[in-house]
Amino acid sequence: MMSMSCQNVDFGRMRFNFIACCCSSNASSDRLFAKSNNVKGSGSKKNIRKGYGARKLFCFRSGSPKCRVYSTKTPETLLNGISDDPLPVLNVRKESSDPISIANLFEVVADDLLTLNKNLQAWIEFNDMSIVRKIHQDENPLLMSAAEQIFSAGGKRMRPALVFLVSRATSQLAGLKEITVKHRRLAEIIEMIHTASLIHDDVIDESNLRRGKETVHQRYGTRVAVLAGDFMFAQSSWYLANLENLEVIKLISQVIKDFASGEIKQASSLFDCDVQLEDYLIKSYYKTASLLAASTKGSAIFSEVDRNVCENMYEYGRNLGLSFQIVDDILDFTQSAEQLGKPAGADLAKGNLTAPVIFALEKEPKLREIIESEFSETGSLDEAIELVKSCGGIERARELALEKADIALQSLQCLPDSAFRVALERMVLYNLERID
Repeated sequence: MMSMSCQNVDFGRMRFNFIACCCSSNASSDRLFAKSNNVKGSGSKKNIRKGYGARKLFCFRSGSPKCRVYSTKTPETLLNGISDDPLPVLNVRKESSDPISIANLFEVVADDLLTLNKNLQAWIEFNDMSIVRKIHQDENPLLMSAAEQIFSAGGKRMRPALVFLVSRATSQLAGLKEITVKHRRLAEIIEMIHTASLIHDDVIDESNLRRGKETVHQRYGTRVAVLAGDFMFAQSSWYLANLENLEVIKLISQVIKDFASGEIKQASSLFDCDVQLEDYLIKSYYKTASLLAASTKGSAIFSEVDRNVCENMYEYGRNLGLSFQIVDDILDFTQSAEQLGKPAGADLAKGNLTAPVIFALEKEPKLREIIESEFSETGSLDEAIELVKSCGGIERARELALEKADIALQSLQCLPDSAFRVALERMVLYNLERID
C-alpha cells in the first residue's frame, strides 16, 4: 500500500501544499505543488520543470494508483502512535512565514538534549578532576579546559538530536515505550567525536574563530589542540567499546577513519581542475556524511528494528549529510564574509574545489586558467568567484543538494507517522532553506 502526504509549507510570501509520495518505486519522479489550499485532486496538480526550488522538495510518482491523503489539522495526535484512522502527518512547517528554527525543530527531543548537555558537562568535570590528580599539573588539565571551551561555545547539537529523533521514531516501530541507555550514550559519543573533529579541523584550516569564540589552538596552542582532539577521540572510543555492540562499534570506528581519509583526499586534490564530481562526493561523505549516516543507523540498531529499516536510516543520514555539505559549499559563494564568519570563497582560495566550482569548470575554460595559477594575480579570486556564479555553478549545485534531499526524504517512508518523523523531514527542509 502507498500513502501520500500533504504538507502546508511557507516560503517567503507564498504558502504551498507539498505532496510527498511514499512509494519506493525507482520510476522517475515529477515534483509538484499547488498554491494555498487548493489541492483537490490530480486535476489541480501542476508539474514543475526540472530545476532547483523549494517547490519541488517532495516527489510524486506519476502513473501511481490513487494515494491516501492525510489531514494535517491535528499534529498533536502524532505522538499517540498508529491508529486505523487516517493520521495527520508531515506538518513540515507551521502556518507562519518565519523560517524553521533549530529550537522548534528539536522541540520534541528538547528534554533528551538537556540530559545530554548535563552528561557532557559531568564528563568534563569528572575528567578534569581525574587528570589533575593523576598527571602533570601544568599542561594536561588544559586538555579538559580545551574540551570545555568548545562544548561551552554552543552549537546546534544537530548530530545528537538526530540520534534522539531516529531512536524515538524507530523505538515506536519496535514497540518500545522509551529509548534505551545505549541510545543516550550513543548521542553523547557522537557529539564527542564531532567536537574532536572540529578541534582538529580548526588546526588544519588555521581557523582563529569557532562559533564566535577563539578556537582551541588559537587559545592554547596547536600542541594542546591536537592532544585535546586525540583525547576526546580516545574517550569516545572507550565509551563506544562499553556499548558492547560489535556492529555499532565497527560503524562508528569507521567514521574516525573516514575523517582522516577525507582530509587526505582533500589535501591531495588542491587546485586540481580535473577533480570529478564523484571524487567531491566521496570526500564530502568522508568529512561530513559518514558521521550522520553512522549516527542514524546506530540509533536504529539499538532499537532492534529489522535490517531494512537500519539501512534506510543509514541512507537518510548519508544523503542528509551530503546535502548539508553541498549547501555549505554554495553558501561559501553566496553569503558575505560577515554571514560566513570567514572570507567569502575561502575554500576556493585554498584550492579546495567544491560542487559549484566543478560544475562551472565544465563551461568556462578561463576559470581553469585562474585556478591553476593559484590566484597569483591581484583580483583573480574575485574574478573566479564571479565566473562560478555566472556559469551556472550555483544553480547546478542546488540541483545536486535537492537530489540528495529527495533521497533522504524517501528513506524515511519506512517509519511510522510521528512527530519524530516529521522533525526528521523538517531537518531536510531546514537545510534547503539556507539557500532558498
